[in-house]
Parts: sequence; structure tokens; C-alpha cells
Amino acid sequence: MAETGRLEAIRASMVFHAGFRNRHSKTAVNAVSLAIGGAKPTITAIVGESGSGKTTLANLLLGFLHPTGGEIRYSGKNLTAMSRNEQMTFRREVQAIFQDPFEVFNPFYIVDHALMTPLKMFGLARGGDEARTLVENALTTVGLRPQDTLGRYPHQLSGGQRQRVMIARALLLKPRIILADEPVSMVDASLRSTILETLFKLRQEAGISLIYITHDITTAYQIADHVYVLYGGSVAEAGAAEEVISRPQHPYTKALIDAIPSPDPDVPWHLEEATEEKADEASIATVGCPYRPRCPHAMDVCAGEAPPLYRVEGHRAASCYLFRDGPTVSADELLSETP
Repeated sequence: MAETGRLEAIRASMVFHAGFRNRHSKTAVNAVSLAIGGAKPTITAIVGESGSGKTTLANLLLGFLHPTGGEIRYSGKNLTAMSRNEQMTFRREVQAIFQDPFEVFNPFYIVDHALMTPLKMFGLARGGDEARTLVENALTTVGLRPQDTLGRYPHQLSGGQRQRVMIARALLLKPRIILADEPVSMVDASLRSTILETLFKLRQEAGISLIYITHDITTAYQIADHVYVLYGGSVAEAGAAEEVISRPQHPYTKALIDAIPSPDPDVPWHLEEATEEKADEASIATVGCPYRPRCPHAMDVCAGEAPPLYRVEGHRAASCYLFRDGPTVSADELLSETP
């Protein structure tokens, strides 16, 4: 029986076509399998640089795009086969927080409008007074004073305040899952920890699972239970956040870790050694291993078929021929091992 509130990508792929008669194609997501939510609230991070496919994967998980291969399921039901009532339930129970909150707001309305609209749309308040109380409680939960927030236009709030208003808006619908796409990339460093702490508390206090999408592997380490590292639309490495980040196995994950400057001024930063000057070449191979042009361990076998996910160190998986002597990991295994 399908687990209620569990969101799954099952070998999901997304290929975009362009040009005359769609002769040109671009694989943005390639056979990705992951799961989030269900009985136990968890935080899963999807990490990768620009162009890795993480935002396209987010759009697939939210149902904004239909996969060209594989499927996306919620509570065991394919998103493309849902009835209207099932779609409404999905829209309420799976909420999103986007990178730039200013683009979500209508600049001609005060922020109250953005907060009240979902309550009216889903019939979650029996009147104006109850709606006002729900909004004030949600704002307080995310660390905002209602009297300082309501009645103001979006441009009158700081970036951090706008982002927390969007978190409050998501909370109003009592979701099971929140997908946060680069939620701290456009706010000041001083506010990042505040927003990350707010997101972390949603799991602890509200039982909400979180999909945290970021290019910053350090913030993923701070809040995530499980990490998927994407490169060229494929999963490079997956496993428990503590293990993946403290003992990375895939060469790309190691390069991400090596690219983090040390706070100790006496420790040299050897970013050029991590990339071995291959970043100037085409960064993503379309045949074989996508990381091959930049990999310091590239072998002849890497130019053939793309490597499958291999088992490394217990429940972890890495898509690299360095581990080809070990067993492979199927999509079903990857889904079952996700917390």
C-alpha cells in the first residue's frame, strides 16, 4: 500500500527539444529516483551547481513539468493521472518557496493579499477574523511581528522578511512537504542562518518534510538528513548528509567540498588542483559519464556508457566507474533507503 504524503521521483527524466523539427535535444534530468515525506518527516537536500538540473527536478516534483521518462508519484498516484480533487489535495499538501520572493508578490497589493488568497482558495477559514488569526499565527511562527508586516507592500519589506512571509504563506495550508528552491541565495549572509533555522524547525515542530535545493553544500550540511548531489542532470552521489559531506566518494562531490574556502587563513585554498584546469573544456559530456571532461580520474571506460549507481560504504551510492567492482544500486533500492 502506498504511503500517504510520500513524494517520489521514479527514474524521472526531462528532455527538452529545440530547433527545426526538434533536431536538438538537451537532457536536463536523467533517470533520477528519490523519495521524500511519509510517516517520518525528513529534510532532503538536492545539491548541484548551475545547470545541474536541480531546478528542473524541482519543477517535475511540483508538477509544473511532466517528465518525458519515468514518473512522479504522490501518495502512490502518478501526478499526470490524478483527478481534480487529488490535484487540489496535492497542491495544498506540497508547497513551494522560491529563490526570489519578490517575483511571487504582486507589487500592487499589500502582503496581506498573498497570505489571505490561499486561505480563501482552499476554504481553510470560516471568516475574516479566523483568517486574520491564522495569518498572524503563521507570521509569528516564522519570527515576524504581524503588526510590522501586515498592511505593507512587498517593496517595503527586506529580502529576508519577504522570504519569511512566503514561508508563512506555505504554512497556512498545513502542508506535508515544502520544496525550498535556493531559499537563502538572495538574502544577506546575516539572515541566512535565521531562515535556515526557521526551515529546520518546520520538521521538528510541525512535522513537515523539506526538499532543500541549493548550490551551497555547506548549508545542506547544516540542515539536511539526506543529500543527492546532481551533475549534468544525473545523481552523482546520494546518502546520509553527514557521510556524503564528511567522506565524499564521487570526484565531483570531492571537488565541491574542496571548493569551500577554509576559515583558517593559514590553510591554502587549492581550487585549481580540484578541477585540474579542466573547467575550461566542455563541462558536461553528452556521452558516457557527464563529469568526464572535468574529472581527474577519467578513464577510457568513462567515454562509453554512463556509469550506474554503485554501492559505496553501506547505504550510500555513487555514479562512478571507480567503484565498478561493487554492486549496483537499483531505483527501488534508492527509494527504499531514502529516510
